[in-house]
Amino acid sequence: MKRTLKRIGLGLLLVVILATAGVWFSLDKETRGLLATVPTNRDLLFWSVPQRDAAFRALDRIPLLAKWHTIVPGASPRPLPPGPPLKLPLDVDAYMAGQRSAALLIVQVGQLRLERYGLGFDGDGRWTSFSVAKSFTSTLVGAALRDGAIKSMDDKVSAYVPELKGSAYDDVSVAQLLSMTSGVQWNEDYGDPHSDVARFNNHQPEPGADALLSYLRRLPRAAPPGTRWNYSTGETNLIGILVSQATGKPLAQYLQEKIWQPAGMAAPATWLLSKTGREISGCCIQAAPRDYARFGQFILEGARVSGEPAAGSLPGPGAAPLGGRTAGAAAERGGLHSIVPEGWLEQATYKQADIGVPGRGYGYQWWTYDDGSFSARGIFGQGIFIDPKRQLVIVANANWAGGALDATAMAAREAFYRAVQQAIDQEAAGR
Repeated sequence: MKRTLKRIGLGLLLVVILATAGVWFSLDKETRGLLATVPTNRDLLFWSVPQRDAAFRALDRIPLLAKWHTIVPGASPRPLPPGPPLKLPLDVDAYMAGQRSAALLIVQVGQLRLERYGLGFDGDGRWTSFSVAKSFTSTLVGAALRDGAIKSMDDKVSAYVPELKGSAYDDVSVAQLLSMTSGVQWNEDYGDPHSDVARFNNHQPEPGADALLSYLRRLPRAAPPGTRWNYSTGETNLIGILVSQATGKPLAQYLQEKIWQPAGMAAPATWLLSKTGREISGCCIQAAPRDYARFGQFILEGARVSGEPAAGSLPGPGAAPLGGRTAGAAAERGGLHSIVPEGWLEQATYKQADIGVPGRGYGYQWWTYDDGSFSARGIFGQGIFIDPKRQLVIVANANWAGGALDATAMAAREAFYRAVQQAIDQEAAGR
């Protein structure tokens, strides 16, 4: 019996080795060479630019570095037909070089009006989202509310995550968690190896405890709930645990059922897992740039689907978009329904917290602008910008040379958003 078990064990080991080798050799030679120099401690905040160039397109193909769940698309991808090229008052090549862009897409009224790639990347690959994933996670909270798995935004977090009873999160509501106004102390300094955002992934929990919940339980209160905004990736990871425990489903499965398939995504995506096997819900969805654009269009149209939520795709771009702020009873009468409660998406993409920047704010895991536009953002230049007024979606994937929060690149990206808006306005005025 022991000899038989030993043979089985060796056989399984051989299967793992062969599978790992197959994934590894599916990468091009240059990428394999760069990935060979990537540390295996996940501290990508401190990797070199060439290491990040290689890794950001392959985080889900490094078996020794990460594990993931796969999100499968449906059988009917939503079309993204080409539209007339948008005339921009700037040098797009120069802009992309400054951003170190891997992908730049502009979708307007459901049509691709610009699609460009860089860094040796193309539309057939997957690029990591970083904190853009936060806005996906937020939308799943809305879906769980509509499904009745979460009863109210005023419910306390500990009602769904009892492991946090007695901690600083005991008095925090779901809404406060989503708007990052919990008042719990957290340091999100990406340049500090001793910050919470750098340390929590390597935290050693008590036996049998979830690593994130173990870490969050220890954090002190810095302000009363609802009185102070403080950006915290740890809290978005907590939101993911809350949704998963409320729905009884892994986040990747819930995303597949509620968004990926009914919204008509065209390619598989992946979601990286923590050491305890949960999706890292504040980060790290890997997807094709066009599917990031489809998600932006899905939100722009009010997160609406036709038929059963888990089947089919949205109507083609010829249908008149209603927009996130105007969808509602008319959409229901038109045979569409939103995966989130009526009015919830308007709240999610509206300023719920003051972040101390004039004209801007924070909603439910969305960055907001006072002009009604909003965006999902991720470090090193990832973004989905949505402007309902202009029926506009802008997708950016990049690897900023200046680090996770490159101030120069960030300002240039904001200026690019304004330039695109102005170009659309001028085009409309000239008709």
